[in-house]
Amino acid sequence: MSLFNNPNRIPENYGLRISAGLIVFFLIMRLIGLHHHVELRLANLLILMAGIYFGLKKFKELHGNQINYFRALITGVGIGAVGSVVFGVFMFIYMKLDSGLMQSIIENEPMGHYLNAYMASFIVALEGLFSGMLVTFLLCNYIASDEVES
Repeated sequence: MSLFNNPNRIPENYGLRISAGLIVFFLIMRLIGLHHHVELRLANLLILMAGIYFGLKKFKELHGNQINYFRALITGVGIGAVGSVVFGVFMFIYMKLDSGLMQSIIENEPMGHYLNAYMASFIVALEGLFSGMLVTFLLCNYIASDEVES
């Protein structure tokens, strides 16, 4: 059983899909010269939301159309964490290879003088992690989950 069809590896499977989407989106924006527009990071949120939604949907499908609320939270946060950390690692490698991007960040961002590739990629991963937590919370309240037993 591979990573992409193992029902116990949903966070890794969908997290890697999210990171692939984020990487492709970043590279497209870089190629057409729109990488410096901060507003386009909202598209990252849409990619993250779609990945977590489809991951939770797959989890529910594989478990008899039932999902516990807290299990959904854990799964969604795991999906978001994998996607964000892999994208953060990609950004670190990219900023190390393309020093022009890091120099642009240093010159144009308000706190850029205090950043290096390590901090910038950590911030990207941390922002993605917290966005994933928020998206998961919202989606868990949107999808039909089992009642919490007290």
